[in-house]
This record gives sequence, C-alpha cells and structure tokens, in this order.
Amino acid sequence: MPLRIITPVLLVVVLLAPRAYGADADAILGLWSTMDREAQFEIYKCGAEYCGKICYLKEPNYPSTEKQGLAGLPKIDLENPDPLLRRRPLLGLPLLEGFRYPGDNKWEGGTIYNPEDGIKYRCRLWLDGENQLKVRGYVGFSLLGRTETWIR
Repeated sequence: MPLRIITPVLLVVVLLAPRAYGADADAILGLWSTMDREAQFEIYKCGAEYCGKICYLKEPNYPSTEKQGLAGLPKIDLENPDPLLRRRPLLGLPLLEGFRYPGDNKWEGGTIYNPEDGIKYRCRLWLDGENQLKVRGYVGFSLLGRTETWIR
C-alpha cells in the first residue's frame, strides 16, 4: 500500500481514538438506583476520574421511633469513624471516588463508602448491558466482597 494512502488513514485513527475511548469511559455517567429504588446515586467526572454521591433516599429522615433523639431529622453519617464528619447529611454524601477507566466497560482503582458501617471499601464497577451497573465492594482482594446491581 502506498505511503500516501496509509498516512491519512493512520491520522484519522489517531484523531478519533481518544473520542471513542472517552465515549466508552463516560457511559457510566448519570443517575443510578438500587434495585429496590430505595436510593439513587449520581456518577460524575471529578477531574480525570469518576466519582459518585447519594442524591436520593426513599426515606431521607429518621423514623419517629428513632432512639437517639433524631426522629424526623435528615439522616446523617452517624457511623463515620471521624467524629467531625458524623453530622454530614447522607443526601449529597460522596460515596464513590477515584475510579479510572482502563477499558473493556470496567472502572477500577476506586473506593466506595458504606454509611451503614462507616467503612470505605475498595471497589470495581462494570456495565452489564446499557442500563445495569455492577458495583463490587471488597476488602483486600475482589473475592472477599459483595456485588450489587444498580439500574438506570
């Protein structure tokens, strides 16, 4: 093949490759709900990485039977190990952080915070079809963990 034909073809491939990569990486962006629709999360870009926060709770306030004097008040990050963060409202709480997209519909290298126990876990995310996101939080290595499915 003559060099004058190969050069324009390579130029087009090089120029379009970052756009195709970015489009795949950004497929995770948007609103995701738990299967039971009890909570919703927004995944967004934070610099070159992907992050997420709680943006909806079916029950955002403590029930009237709450024993810690919080009945009727917005739920807060009570289990956080840092006493200064325990008054943060759950709505808007950063949940996912530090995810990178190496390719193949997988986001890795990030963490997920569980406000129920106040622990940050290593985490992997991957798309299972267009409208299902698998979220695997784990300790140490991926075999010691739990996977949840979030839906659009």
